[in-house]
Amino acid sequence: MEKYLAPSILSADFMHLGESIKAVESGGADIIHCDIMDGHFVPNLTFGPMVVKAAKKISNLPLDVHLMIKNPDALIPAFAKAGASYLTVHAEEVVHLHRTLQSIRQLGVKSGVALNPATPLCLVEGVLEETDLVLIMSVNPGFGGQKFISSTLKKVEKLVELRAKNNLSYVIEIDGGINDETIESAMNAGVDMFVMGSAIFDTENVKKTTENFKRILKSK
Repeated sequence: MEKYLAPSILSADFMHLGESIKAVESGGADIIHCDIMDGHFVPNLTFGPMVVKAAKKISNLPLDVHLMIKNPDALIPAFAKAGASYLTVHAEEVVHLHRTLQSIRQLGVKSGVALNPATPLCLVEGVLEETDLVLIMSVNPGFGGQKFISSTLKKVEKLVELRAKNNLSYVIEIDGGINDETIESAMNAGVDMFVMGSAIFDTENVKKTTENFKRILKSK
């Protein structure tokens, strides 16, 4: 499958958010990743549908909205209306996961399910047919700049196997600690979509850094 680069605007300069988004877009990014945190499911607070709506106006790229929040069902319609292309919920939080994923698709948005590092893959094996994207967290969610947890790649490898075995087409995404030292091992495991935050936005030339990482993804 094609490899996609999804810069996370959680690490962008919010004083110049439009410029940051334009920089990664011009550098060849495929998707804009939006980390939504509520201070309850994870120990941090970020932004809501209004920022997603603003990002939609700024960029022509699809928006990958990752809901790290309590009771995501209550806000799914608002984020869909704001312009999300993908809406990803955490399996650890959603009680009726099958129904939630179906409701996302019914809104015309691609459905995603995320797993924290300690969460076993078996929790989502029963809903893979309802899923357009499976997000493997390679750090514990809540903050950027954490160290990559390499054992999470075993889940990626299993997802690749299940996708082929069951003739499915979900995208395998990874988020957390992806940089120039870890991207190759993630690629080799079978990741399709790479969320990158500080490794892109904490550099002097965001556009050039984006171009470099996109070049690495194209090399496979």
